Amino acid sequence: MTSSARRLDRIDIGILNQLQQNARITNAELAKAVNLSPTPCFNRVRALEKLGLFKQQVTLLDPEPLGLRINVFIQVSLEKQVEDALRRFEAAISQRPEVMECYLMSGDADYLLRVVMPDMRTLERFIIDRLTTIPGVSNIRSSFALKQVRYKTALPLPASGLTLVDLEEPSADWE
Repeated sequence: MTSSARRLDRIDIGILNQLQQNARITNAELAKAVNLSPTPCFNRVRALEKLGLFKQQVTLLDPEPLGLRINVFIQVSLEKQVEDALRRFEAAISQRPEVMECYLMSGDADYLLRVVMPDMRTLERFIIDRLTTIPGVSNIRSSFALKQVRYKTALPLPASGLTLVDLEEPSADWE
């Protein structure tokens, strides 16, 4: 499943950085920002897209005016870290729209969730009615974000260039 490595040059990196900042930028604006004419710029964007570098395009909303004022990090521990329990927990959490992020962790807790809520009552109901009812959950600890110091979605890219990494499935030798 190996393929030849693909090197991204500074123009590709510039295109990616511009698109990370504003996915709605016009091709003409993008071309100007990276010092290309529109057609080569368009072709490069399509080539980058074919490489699978674009996960999705979204609009990031401000939670405050939408009434989502509480940002909570919740550590969840399971009774047993067996595949079935992990799968069951992940399936249940994936159905909850208030869960913005969920990570399987090493360390003290099995999962770290980031949840947004309008108020404490809603958070209480989420923990009691949703989290504690998932089979296998043994411990829940919450920490409240007092202030968001930094939030970004753009990945850090080197200015000069980058060689893409092949993403392969683990071989049968790993099992």
